[in-house]
Amino acid sequence: MEQVNGDTLAAARKVVAVHINYPSRAAQRGRTPAQPSYFLKPSSSLSLNGSPVERPAGCELLGYEGEIALVIGKAARRVSPEDAWSHVAAVTASNDLGVYDLRWADKGSNLRSKGGDGFTPVGPALIPADAVDPSRLRIRTWHNGELVQDDTTEGLLFPFARLVADLSQLLTLEEGDIILTGTPAGASVAKPGDVLEVEVGTTDGSLSTGRLVTTVEEGTTAFADFGARPKVDDLQREEAYGSREAAGLPAAASALSPGLKAKLESVATATLSSQMRKRGLNNVSIDGLQATRPDRRVVGLARTLRYVPNREDLFKTHGGGFNAQKRAIDSVNEGEILVMEARGEKGTGTVGDILALRAQVRGAAAIITDGGVRDYSAVADLEMPTYFANPHPAVLGRRHIPWDTDITIACGGATVQPGDIIVADSDGILVIPPAIAEELADDCIQQEKEEAFIFEMVKQGNSVDGLYPMNAEWQAKYQEWKRVGTNGKQDQ
Repeated sequence: MEQVNGDTLAAARKVVAVHINYPSRAAQRGRTPAQPSYFLKPSSSLSLNGSPVERPAGCELLGYEGEIALVIGKAARRVSPEDAWSHVAAVTASNDLGVYDLRWADKGSNLRSKGGDGFTPVGPALIPADAVDPSRLRIRTWHNGELVQDDTTEGLLFPFARLVADLSQLLTLEEGDIILTGTPAGASVAKPGDVLEVEVGTTDGSLSTGRLVTTVEEGTTAFADFGARPKVDDLQREEAYGSREAAGLPAAASALSPGLKAKLESVATATLSSQMRKRGLNNVSIDGLQATRPDRRVVGLARTLRYVPNREDLFKTHGGGFNAQKRAIDSVNEGEILVMEARGEKGTGTVGDILALRAQVRGAAAIITDGGVRDYSAVADLEMPTYFANPHPAVLGRRHIPWDTDITIACGGATVQPGDIIVADSDGILVIPPAIAEELADDCIQQEKEEAFIFEMVKQGNSVDGLYPMNAEWQAKYQEWKRVGTNGKQDQ
């Protein structure tokens, strides 16, 4: 196979990079794009196999991302997805390097953070595009000899031909241009002295680029004070390393801490509803649904998905492939509840057994939809509860187009925003604004203590007059009851 050399780099008038393309990376980032988005890297960032890369002086976070690079073989302008692959000459390995320390100054362009000299090594060999199936390629990355990225192109959000066709709608891809096609999960941070290796090959192992080797060196020339200087915070560290844990940071505070979750699990939905009414919140219940697991009580943070009424031309563009429904299912996280807006339309399914199982495998606490459920028996057999309007055998496209995720939606007559706290059991489903949740839970616990006292007093034969609700006399008796306790011993 032909080797990447100086002529290869000289022929590249532009380098185009894709932000997110692998489902594993989308899940890690917590966002799945509906359409591909791009940024440019200067051709001066290209370098050959074996070249060192400098972590600029004063920078902390030199991120690496193993990627498959496409080398354009003939000019492409307004080509179709069916014809686009014929415009690709070869594929090779690349490493999309960049310093997170300068992202704050880029305003989305990535020019300073990812455009440095040597920040785009490619090679070592070129695999002819006509010798491979672009959906049967494998990308692997090693960091100091440890395999940290390993994925294939089989399930890409945006297949390579689509990227070429999409870019060619607006600009001419010229011979020699390079497209970086996204990185899978596992990208992280390298330090001076580290060795990075990236290899691209066919999934059957018959063809390989060989390993693209890059050694990290420490820069010695500080940034001048007339331009943006390196600056990082914990958010950038988390993004660079892939998680707070990997970055050595404490776990982020959640709107639903374990303590708050336990409080909400301990009180009845009727009590929660009563306390929200006292705060003027009367329209916070998702109504008219049944549950596959009516014995379960779930508490979790909302993720949202919206369906719009089916329109045949729009279903062609939004209904197939890795659509919004699948993106929502494939990015729901441990303990979250996926809430679907189906407009109360009962004449088709909005989720079936395979996607419900995928949500359960990802750790979802529940699925809530005000539409139908397909494959009801299989969905009902899952450990994860599903709340739904009715079973229905029809497929999604009969009435719905999966349209958007993680937006404000309506479900069962209630408005739900991403991050709202959902409490659901056999009595109903409530939507709790996170800002009031802690105070609400404490008041509910207090209310249920009072109601336990009232229940006991009624059981002993007392009239509810003045007791329910309690007047001053009964309030005094209640305080004494609390002090002594129900077992006759003073509370500690």
